[in-house]
Amino acid sequence: MTSPETVRRVLAAIDRDARARILATLARRFGDLDLAEDATQDAFAQAITSWPHTGVPESPEAWLKTAAKRKALDVVRRESVLAQKLARLRIEQERAPAPDRLGDPADATAVQAVPDERLALFFACAHPAMSIEDRVALTLRFVAGLTTAEVAHALLVPVTTMQQRIVRAKKRIRTLGVPLEVPPREQLPARLAEVQRVVYLLYAEGFARSVGEAHVRDDLTTEAIRLARVLRALVGGEACVQAASSELTGLLALLLLTEARRPARVNGSEGQPVPLAAQDRQLWNREFIVEGLALAEAAAGAPGAGPYAIQAAIAAVHAEAESFAQTDWKQIAVLYGLLEAHEPGPVVRLGRAVALGRAHGPAVGRRLLDSLAGDPALARFRPFHIARAVTLEELADYSGAAAAYRLALAIPGNEAEDGYLAAALDGILGELRG
Repeated sequence: MTSPETVRRVLAAIDRDARARILATLARRFGDLDLAEDATQDAFAQAITSWPHTGVPESPEAWLKTAAKRKALDVVRRESVLAQKLARLRIEQERAPAPDRLGDPADATAVQAVPDERLALFFACAHPAMSIEDRVALTLRFVAGLTTAEVAHALLVPVTTMQQRIVRAKKRIRTLGVPLEVPPREQLPARLAEVQRVVYLLYAEGFARSVGEAHVRDDLTTEAIRLARVLRALVGGEACVQAASSELTGLLALLLLTEARRPARVNGSEGQPVPLAAQDRQLWNREFIVEGLALAEAAAGAPGAGPYAIQAAIAAVHAEAESFAQTDWKQIAVLYGLLEAHEPGPVVRLGRAVALGRAHGPAVGRRLLDSLAGDPALARFRPFHIARAVTLEELADYSGAAAAYRLALAIPGNEAEDGYLAAALDGILGELRG
């Protein structure tokens, strides 16, 4: 016998990554995301009632995966189109339970086409029958394991819009019978750009969480770097085209150079974020910097260099600066200009405005930031308001800085960052009182 409290603790310890693996496996097997979600929830509910009597299994994730598959199969059996679904999905009742790993042993083609089972799922969700936005949203939600709110934050859209997008995409999958399976090798290159974007956004959510207590999620950043390494290894095979080499190299370089700052990015006492200007660069990971700089140089010099190679070059400029004051902001501004030619989005325009402000003074920065104030995406983007607050503070416009910090705090974010912004606002209010 196992106490219910122990069971609840074990289930609570199963992270979102494991839940996402279970859900993604079911989605690929049955081709129905709603069914996958319901079966996963039912499996957790069954564990709550069963484990107190049977004991916690040696591998809780494997037990939950098997239970969820059985729940889903029971639903399929009850449906009127049982024969067609069984024939299409090749579901065999006597199939042995899947081992405690991400993939299904029956999915041998997936492992052959993509040498990493989770990355294979990313390619599976990038089906051309859906819009690019829907494909990226579904992958982040159901394969990467982010919540709807986190996906909305990553894609700079309101949560309600993201909810509608996911519902629409799931309906389209059911209506068209879109197979959630790994495509043939020759189709992988066409889906590569979207998979790269998902890996990038997965890292971005781990780098600065949109919700939760902590500012960072090391499990997400570590997994994104691992996937970027595997993805780059695909370039040497026939599955991908060589023209993608620079961007895959650039993506890995960007993640490594950004992750190199991790040891200095939060303070030890409260876990609050430490701005780049205040970070102790002696704490930066030199091994990541050396590898990242070499990769960034290779990406910049290879044919087909694009947004990831340019972003890696920006990260390289930061990594090479011995101090914040010695950062070559003019070069960074030029690189952001090149990036904007590839991706003229609001976040890129924000980065260029900040770089130009650093290069030519806060008055220039203020003018450029004010020119972006009408963008609805940036109005929902915390870093935009933080950048304005810092710039206005440097100009001794404390009333404006306080207003900008209040706007930043009004936007949902992680609690550690909330604490940092509240402290900054208190400091500004102190200046006003003084």
